[in-house]
Amino acid sequence: MSSGSGRKVVVTGATGNVGTSVVRLLAEDPEVGSLVGLARRIPEWAPPKTEWSAVDLASEQADLGGVFEGADAVVHLAWAFQPTHDPAATWRTNVLGSMRVFEAAAAAQVPVLVHASSVGAYSPGPKDHAVDESWPTHGWPDAAYCREKAYLERALDTFERDHPDMRVVRMRPAFLFKRESASEQRRIFGGRFLPGQVARPDLLPFLPDIPGLRVQALHTDDAAEAYRLAVRTEVRGAFNLAADPPLDAELLGEMFDARPVRLPRTAARSAIAAAWNLRLLPASPHLFDAVLRLPMMDCTRARVELGWRPERTATEVLEEFLRGMRQGKGEATEPLRGRQVG
Repeated sequence: MSSGSGRKVVVTGATGNVGTSVVRLLAEDPEVGSLVGLARRIPEWAPPKTEWSAVDLASEQADLGGVFEGADAVVHLAWAFQPTHDPAATWRTNVLGSMRVFEAAAAAQVPVLVHASSVGAYSPGPKDHAVDESWPTHGWPDAAYCREKAYLERALDTFERDHPDMRVVRMRPAFLFKRESASEQRRIFGGRFLPGQVARPDLLPFLPDIPGLRVQALHTDDAAEAYRLAVRTEVRGAFNLAADPPLDAELLGEMFDARPVRLPRTAARSAIAAAWNLRLLPASPHLFDAVLRLPMMDCTRARVELGWRPERTATEVLEEFLRGMRQGKGEATEPLRGRQVG
């Protein structure tokens, strides 16, 4: 532990969906003495114990050494989802930027690195039963998001071998939502002009039931608690994070009082590909392909070794998120700024 009244923790991507929740929980933790939040743009938000540093991880000139000096842990959350039409740009931020974080943390002799991996790192897997953290992490190669997450899993394999004294934790959460992230995620996946008011159950007389469309979700604050526990607990390796129940057309139909209607994968993908190619939809058809192949995750290890349990069900998470979309909710950071459209 660093000298002073508590741990010094550095959080990259501190102003995003996960970062804001992680910073808030760490700021409330009595064992944490100070926080440094890294972001491309300094926010108006001023949580306790926290100072900000403007850093662009995509830049080769990003100076992380001074920021990481004396840190007891680095929580690496920074990630760029867009531009999906320019995978070289996201590679520079997500992969090369992450490598800079890993190397700088090692150079500064930071004892703990907690990295945000994802369910998207996993190779295609079963939908009818859950897999543990030993499932292969080769991703879905056509989707940039999965390709980048999987590449960093291999990079960390080498990094851990070369730095055995550093405690490295990899979090693999399901899809993360909260009310305050609704506007950001609408812009990232649906486009900045998609009205949030379309997230009304009464506007959905039927739901497309696409083979393979069965996913897990988790409240961002529940994921943040797992990150906080990982900073404090002497654990290593990967942890699956998800809430029950899995979300599929049958469950969503019950939630929205809408009738599931079978829709072939090819028809759904063709529509998404057409909208993406016309730049009407930011989410790529390659990510859609990946989602249909993601395995269900078993979270036993997080419960047993971290003592972690989500406080909210996946249905509660989705209901909160949809309310946030309708209301244009956000937070006082640039990525999470609220906005209503329509």
